[in-house]
Amino acid sequence: MKRVSLVCDSENWGGAEVYLTSLLRRAGGLGATASLVCAEPLAHRFAPVVPADRLAAVPLARHTADAPAVRAALAAQRPDVVLVNLVDPGSNAAAVAAALAVAPTVGVLHLAGDTGAGERRRRLAGLYGAMAAVLTPASGARAQLLADLGLPPGRVHVVPNGVDLPADPAGPAGRVVPRVGGLGRLTEQKGFDVLVEAVRRLTDRGAALEVVVGGEGRDAGRLRAAAAGLPVTFAGFVTDVRGFLAGLDLFCLSSRREALPLVLLEAMAEGLPCVATDVGDVAAAVGPHAVVVPPDDPQALTDALGGLLADPVARAELGRRARRRAEAAFDADLMARRTLAVLARAAGVPPTGAGKAREGAG
Repeated sequence: MKRVSLVCDSENWGGAEVYLTSLLRRAGGLGATASLVCAEPLAHRFAPVVPADRLAAVPLARHTADAPAVRAALAAQRPDVVLVNLVDPGSNAAAVAAALAVAPTVGVLHLAGDTGAGERRRRLAGLYGAMAAVLTPASGARAQLLADLGLPPGRVHVVPNGVDLPADPAGPAGRVVPRVGGLGRLTEQKGFDVLVEAVRRLTDRGAALEVVVGGEGRDAGRLRAAAAGLPVTFAGFVTDVRGFLAGLDLFCLSSRREALPLVLLEAMAEGLPCVATDVGDVAAAVGPHAVVVPPDDPQALTDALGGLLADPVARAELGRRARRRAEAAFDADLMARRTLAVLARAAGVPPTGAGKAREGAG
């Protein structure tokens, strides 16, 4: 494999796009020339890591029936293999079909979701079946692909997410009033409403804390209203994730649904003590190196945060353990090597049947 094209068919920046950034930065050192075909809303975000002659901005194809601009851009890049970022199982079908028409294709499914039923599921199964391989960071998404779409087990690979490991992890900030932080899209999935309710209960107990939530999203107004009168600040979109994390004493992942979220791994890599919900592969990945609570359970989140807020020694020790776990299991270099190895194998898979799969995808 000499040339790989990555496809980002999304209008929102999040963990899936950070994942692509990690691959783009490392591909050259692993012997591959990487190009990117990106939906116009996000193309400028990738400009610092992709040379202009290898970055093609195209109209967003998500949820559309066809993606001719994606297909044309990929054909111009002449890749040996294409990697398509999949927001959820079905929404990027047009981009997958476009990629299959050009070269052997690998999908990376970041989050399990609705695979439909009846004819819709049959078409999706045909589309996924035409791909050379599918990657996912979590075992739950793999199980869904095998059960719902009937993919052969040998074609679906779990490659855990990885992050940059800073040489100088910040650790807890050591504020007199501890600061708890959360970072992500302000949507129902991320569970920030549960965090706000936990803050309400903590303040009712007399706990001293500050909370800062980074991110933007459609639920911003509702969340701000729910947090009125509480020690909660909404920081908006965060461009400097390390700077954001450096100001925290404790990180909280309150999500209702995830696979293996990068933001949690980034917080652990910074040596922050973390409280996270038991979603996707989180519990298996972090083990005893973070506090894990059930999702959508304000009381469990309240108790976990309250225990750590009251014990700075326990916070510091949990942060040290989190950093050691990140070093052992969450290095982006390891993730990139594993991913590029799958792509190299896929590059040798003839795209036979791709045209028929594309017709069946609709």
